[in-house]
Amino acid sequence: MAVSPIEVALEISPRARVDLVDVRRRIAETHGDLLESFPRALYCSFHTTAGYLDQSLAARLNKTRNGLAPYLTFFRNVFPEGAGYKHDEMHLREELSEAERQVEPSNADSHLAFISAGLRSCVTYRPRANEPVYFIDLDGVNKGRPRQRVTTALGFNSEEEVARDRVAVPMSAHPVDSVSLKDPRFGIYERCQELIERHGVTMGRLQLSLAAGEDQAGLTVNEYETLLMRHDLAEVLRDPLRFMAEKSRHLLADPLAIPNKTIGYAKYDMVRVFNELVDALRLSDSVVEQIVSRFFGAPARHFLRMKRSVSLPVSDRETPGTGQVAQGRYQSPILVQWRRSQPRTRVVDITLTRFR
Repeated sequence: MAVSPIEVALEISPRARVDLVDVRRRIAETHGDLLESFPRALYCSFHTTAGYLDQSLAARLNKTRNGLAPYLTFFRNVFPEGAGYKHDEMHLREELSEAERQVEPSNADSHLAFISAGLRSCVTYRPRANEPVYFIDLDGVNKGRPRQRVTTALGFNSEEEVARDRVAVPMSAHPVDSVSLKDPRFGIYERCQELIERHGVTMGRLQLSLAAGEDQAGLTVNEYETLLMRHDLAEVLRDPLRFMAEKSRHLLADPLAIPNKTIGYAKYDMVRVFNELVDALRLSDSVVEQIVSRFFGAPARHFLRMKRSVSLPVSDRETPGTGQVAQGRYQSPILVQWRRSQPRTRVVDITLTRFR
């Protein structure tokens, strides 16, 4: 007889600003083999600068620190600290009080690296012998103090679809635009909660997906802060190397010309960035090199690893017996477009599943 789904929570205290923590090992140390009997596990981060890579990508990066670290370093070099991000100009952050401005981290680089590197707040892994599951933190220490992180893991046997819905999301006339799907004006979260309660789902997930035909757009889960989304991310979509050039002009012979260069020429232009990445992995034709090739050879929309769908966990951990979307305070599913939608709307499909 199959065991009912089980959820465990884990508190993490990062050791450095960029830190990798093997959550699977930590859970085994604190909870024993509680999750090992399940064929699948849903891992969820409740933070906007810390999360997980899809299992397939993590596997292709050798599933070790030696493989993941150079991959993350590449994106951290593309988005260096203190490169003139609007999000980090605290005097412009009108939503913050003066006291909050004093403690708010300057971490736009971590947000952009999170989105670009394809980190997710919620992923499903199938346990494999001795394979780690890394919680990747890109902003774990602020002003010398570790930030307290929380992640959960939900072991389950199977997943059953119980409901579908569809919503039309209004978009502006701007070619480059982003909207928070958590915005109460759209009523998406209210509709999701109605579905959860109507079908009595206490453990499962919601999947938000761009409908077929919705191209030149993507989805991510992050902080929807106006300066970050409307200025910094928009700049990346227009000019992928803008912030790297701003901070590290000495690395680039001719930043504006790089999109027209071959991967070989770009490799020599960015010795410390690209060579260190490829050489550390010791893979000449790896997924990393393919990503970097697209990065230099095409606009940002071709390398940003935003997906066509995102998952949101449904749990009754905070409200026993009543399922609800489980998210961190600043997390929001975000729809980003890099070309104007003619009908001025984007259609998003909602799928609710129950874990068994």
